[in-house]
Amino acid sequence: MSARDWIDKDFYRELGVSSDTTDTEIKKAYRKLARELHPDANPGNAQAEARFKAVSEAYGVLGDAEKRKQYDEARRLFGSGGFRPGGFGGGFGTGGGSGSTFDFGDIFSGQQAGAGAAGSGGISDLLGNLFGRRGGATSSAARSRRGADVETEVRIDFVEAVKGATVPLRLSSPSTCGTCHGSGAKPGTTPHTCATCGGVGLVSRSQGAFAFSEPCRDCRGTGRIVDDPCSECGGDGASTKTRTLTVRIPPGVNDDQRIRLAEQGEPGAGGAHAGDLYVRVHVTAHPVFGRTGNDLTLKVPVTFTELALGTTLDVPTLEGRVSLRVPPGTASGRVLRVRGKGIVRRDGQAGDLLVTLQVHVPSNMDDKAKAALEEYQAATAEHDPRPDLTAMLEKRSQA
Repeated sequence: MSARDWIDKDFYRELGVSSDTTDTEIKKAYRKLARELHPDANPGNAQAEARFKAVSEAYGVLGDAEKRKQYDEARRLFGSGGFRPGGFGGGFGTGGGSGSTFDFGDIFSGQQAGAGAAGSGGISDLLGNLFGRRGGATSSAARSRRGADVETEVRIDFVEAVKGATVPLRLSSPSTCGTCHGSGAKPGTTPHTCATCGGVGLVSRSQGAFAFSEPCRDCRGTGRIVDDPCSECGGDGASTKTRTLTVRIPPGVNDDQRIRLAEQGEPGAGGAHAGDLYVRVHVTAHPVFGRTGNDLTLKVPVTFTELALGTTLDVPTLEGRVSLRVPPGTASGRVLRVRGKGIVRRDGQAGDLLVTLQVHVPSNMDDKAKAALEEYQAATAEHDPRPDLTAMLEKRSQA
């Protein structure tokens, strides 16, 4: 990607958000678009795949607070007349910038197309050099840069979340070139050290009272020269591929929880480590069971007589069923605990099954049942189920 392309790209527009949108809204917009445009949801749709890559690239910058800050600063400086290809804008340095050229291709050296590539390395080096950051740390960053982190999503059912599961994950993202193994050089050839910068990736310049470093023009800040580029990746050392990973979902995973797979993200530059892959897990709700921490919850409808007289209920568990004794006189809404029938924790201990008893009131009754209830009502007419409320009402009526 050229410098001009990088500056002119509107990552905010790609995600359909404004430049003052919060990080949370940016993440929300990306997830929505990623679900709609993912290759698995649009098999054979080249346009959707291209949009998916563009959206991923935009989120790779805007989803990282530091990269977003650098991107906004670059667009403010370079996209509004502050700097232009061919020379400095007036007022920067001494002598009005006459005769001084600044190659934007060098500024953005080492950038790779793909999510998270823009906004790191070259642009951060430029801003650091302009405002006084100098030394070996910068040159090291220009030659070696950790790959960007990648995030994807997967949906599993409730039982898989409780017991754990192994799911296949299909990804379309930049990965280390399989032909050159990341070197960028054609197999059988080897990149050599840049003679201009001595492999540092930076050269020093003086501009009046200012002295600063800039990426080497010959090696574009990498410190290496590739004479015969790899035919697959064009010398970048990475290419976009569709790959399938097997992801182990641990038992007890929560809805919207992220699982980190170390060094499964985008490949690093200059031999640096790859980024990480974060898998965000969405759990489909169960039609019967709920969950509170490591405890399973279950609501069981019961009749009034079962609570009043007591009974034994058969209730389901994830593995089968258990018998549950309901003592006589149990109140509606009481929670009974079945120990060890919940979610198994990582330390091997299991949560509990919490059963909430709820009285079921029939909407229709036959004459026999209605007569029996009326007889019961007459027999318990002297019983007041709400004495506190009755006493309060009597006190207020006498006031």
